[in-house]
Amino acid sequence: MKHLSLAVVGAQHENKSGPARIFEIALCQPGEPVDLRPEPKNPADPQAVAVYSARGIQIGYIRAERAPLIGKAMRDGIVQAIFQQKEKWGATIRAHLDGSDPVLPPPTDSRAADWPPPGSEDADWWPDEEWPDE
Repeated sequence: MKHLSLAVVGAQHENKSGPARIFEIALCQPGEPVDLRPEPKNPADPQAVAVYSARGIQIGYIRAERAPLIGKAMRDGIVQAIFQQKEKWGATIRAHLDGSDPVLPPPTDSRAADWPPPGSEDADWWPDEEWPDE
């Protein structure tokens, strides 16, 4: 099973119409569904995946390092995602890449954060998919 918490970046950018992304993130509640939309015609990155709130307002993008994985899972028709939490730099969403309904991780679970964090130099590091019981 692949259950991931993913950073949503680009919150500081304005939407072409409607509320600002940062304002919309402030309205999002943990557990609300989010919509992931591939943007193959995006001039900056043809693998870009935009993230939209439950109200249909864009809140940002999946980080470029994760977009190919999420895009492939979307093409396979198995991605479901929910809003996880607000962050200083944007937001975090929770995605299940196995077709199951996503659930929020426990708030004390340090593995719930996307890794590496935005701006990290270690983009090749990837956490284990399964963790031993503690």
